[in-house]
Amino acid sequence: MANAAMGMPARDAEGYLVEPEQWREDVARELARELELVLEDDHWEVIRFIREFYAYCQLTAEARFVIRHLEERYPGAGRKRLFDLFPYGYLSQACKVAGMRQP
Repeated sequence: MANAAMGMPARDAEGYLVEPEQWREDVARELARELELVLEDDHWEVIRFIREFYAYCQLTAEARFVIRHLEERYPGAGRKRLFDLFPYGYLSQACKVAGMRQP
C-alpha cells in the first residue's frame, strides 16, 4: 500500500507503517488527514512522546504511559485529554499517526 507519488512509506492493509523508522512529520500530517484529524500542539506532544518512547525502547508505548505523560500537563485529566485528541482510539489513531506498526 505504498504511495510513491506522495513519498509515503509502505503501509500494511490497515494503513499502519511497515517500518516505523521511515516515519516523518509530513507522513504524520498525511496519515492525520486521512483520519480526518487536525493536528494541534497537544497531538504533536503525544506523537513525539510515542516516537521518543519507540526510539528508546523499540516498543510502542502503551496508552498508560502516554496518559501518565499527559497527566503532567493536565493533572487528573490525562486519559480524558488523550481520548479528546484521538477520539477513535489510541491504537487506531495516535499510534498510526506516530508511525507505529499495527499492534
